[in-house]
Amino acid sequence: MHIREELRPIVAIVQARMSSTRLPGKVMKGIAGRPMLWHVVNRLKAAKLIDEIVVATTTGCEDDIIEEWCSLNGTAFSRGSLDDVLDRYYQAALSFGAKTIVRITSDCPLIEPALVDRAIERFNKGGFSHVSVDSSFPDGLDAEVFSFEALEKAHKEAALASEREHVTPYIWKNPQLFSLGKIKSDVDLSSMRWTVDDERDLKFVTEIYEGIGAGERVFRMEEVLRFLRRRPNVLKINSSTMRNEGYAKSLRQDRVVKKAG
Repeated sequence: MHIREELRPIVAIVQARMSSTRLPGKVMKGIAGRPMLWHVVNRLKAAKLIDEIVVATTTGCEDDIIEEWCSLNGTAFSRGSLDDVLDRYYQAALSFGAKTIVRITSDCPLIEPALVDRAIERFNKGGFSHVSVDSSFPDGLDAEVFSFEALEKAHKEAALASEREHVTPYIWKNPQLFSLGKIKSDVDLSSMRWTVDDERDLKFVTEIYEGIGAGERVFRMEEVLRFLRRRPNVLKINSSTMRNEGYAKSLRQDRVVKKAG
């Protein structure tokens, strides 16, 4: 597909930190012999429309291991604020000259490259400020595509702690300011949880990688769904965890914060 030149470079920014509250160090937890972060980056490399992948971590010393991993694996990285993730994204996008940003979180080792490409294609066609993978897909296939202009406006104006920590709420909560698009699933798969926030999630994902004999190959969402149809009990491993628990917690703790810069 021809991507309009004014949208390039398209930079996937993967936010990653070691200080997860529910599963500390999860981005370096092993799945099929590789760290979870490796799987996220490796799967994004299979997306055809991404120009560059950047891991955005924090300046905290506990995240030196992430910088070291990126350096050893030839992966670009940027370091910024721990809590103001919006500023971390903005500084990373500035540093790498991104015109279009693809937001990915590092706790999604089943991220679907074809779905990321679909979101970029929709963004390319439609004159949107922001396109997201809808919650009708399993939790853990989340991807957002947005313009640098939208990111810059959010960076200047977002004031709530939840808007700074979760990067894009200011954009999708203000449809009068931004043109929003979604990629929706033909079948409602919203009850499935494919992200990694705790030990149960890690066990679930490990069962999938081992069950389908994935190794290091990039398998597709359809293969995971076929496996889960054969082994429905695997879905029970983490079915009791609430979707978007982290964002819900941020909303409960919301406060106005001073914007970085």
